[in-house]
Amino acid sequence: MHIVFRGVALMLVLTAPGLARAVQSCELNGQPVNTGNGNTTAGKTGLIRCRDAEGGPLVREEELQNGKFMGVVRRFREGVLEREHSVNEKGNREGRAREFAATPGATNQVLRDETLRNGTTVGLARTWLASGTLKRVSFHGDDGREQAVAEFTPQAKLADLRCGPQPLLAPDADDATWCGHRGKGAATVELFSSDRTVRGRLTHERGERRKIETLWESGKLREETVIGLAGGSERRYSAEGVKRRELVWVTQVADGRSTRITTLEQEFHESGTLVHERRWLPAERGGELQLEQHWYLNGQLRDKLEYIKHEGQSARRETHYFDNGRASSEGLWFVKGRYDNQATGTHKGFDDQGRLRSERFYDARGRVNRERELDEAGRVQRDEELFEDGSRKAFTR
Repeated sequence: MHIVFRGVALMLVLTAPGLARAVQSCELNGQPVNTGNGNTTAGKTGLIRCRDAEGGPLVREEELQNGKFMGVVRRFREGVLEREHSVNEKGNREGRAREFAATPGATNQVLRDETLRNGTTVGLARTWLASGTLKRVSFHGDDGREQAVAEFTPQAKLADLRCGPQPLLAPDADDATWCGHRGKGAATVELFSSDRTVRGRLTHERGERRKIETLWESGKLREETVIGLAGGSERRYSAEGVKRRELVWVTQVADGRSTRITTLEQEFHESGTLVHERRWLPAERGGELQLEQHWYLNGQLRDKLEYIKHEGQSARRETHYFDNGRASSEGLWFVKGRYDNQATGTHKGFDDQGRLRSERFYDARGRVNRERELDEAGRVQRDEELFEDGSRKAFTR
């Protein structure tokens, strides 16, 4: 029984899909070679051609120079050219490289065409759809980084654009015009979706992006970014055309690098009413948060948080309001950290008519040491001193 089991296992292994494939048959100058055995290629020069088993369709071609794989490399699918490039003495791709649709019985459409230098893409690189429509063109610097890009829809409409400091994409794309390099001021282009609808707009001036717009399916403005030399802004809109958010920043340049510093942030209700706002100090004054405010939907201020310096420390003055616009409470806090605040001074509470109704007094350690309550006429109803153990007594001077 043990012998029979091994025989069955051996048959399963031999008929497994991975082992049923034919071994590639390779030849060089009419002589068989084994590309996995350096002894059969040592010192030889020529073009190695490998087929899917002897007499089968061509699978690959590789150039050999004095026993070393260097030069042209081609890959085939069902005998049709699929990829072609060259490698240098280091084994890295060098020079022109192309990929093809490799469709048997049809025109072998190029899908990608690029130039490489020691494995790094440089200059123009292009990709096409199988239909022959240009899909993407990009320009790469000596370090391989993309400096300019244009992408297209299946209908050959512009889908995306990234401009360089000068025109770089000709003759495949007119970035000289699209990017505002012709010295006629800013240039605006429309960006399209694959369903032929306009999905946005880009504005450039001498390659510098000045404005970005994205659209809802209805064609209404969805997001808008305006970029200037000194700063810019971002705005977001609902599908109904109502502004929901706005961000304003200034640009600070230091050590050759530009940094965006936010100066204003606003949020709006779906009705268009301003509900939240934050303001920061100018960059030259530290760029710290200066003011934060919330509003009721009736337009009245809900609360105001002012960030100041008090006794040489960072502090926050808070004022809260009723929906009739009158203050409900006010007090001062030392800001010790992001989540650590310490009350200080006298915190006051008011009724909806603006009359003082309560006071809480804090010591230097942030503990309440006195409380007062007043009636509508301003007469003191309760005035107590508080102690560390929670006890209290009537306040006396």
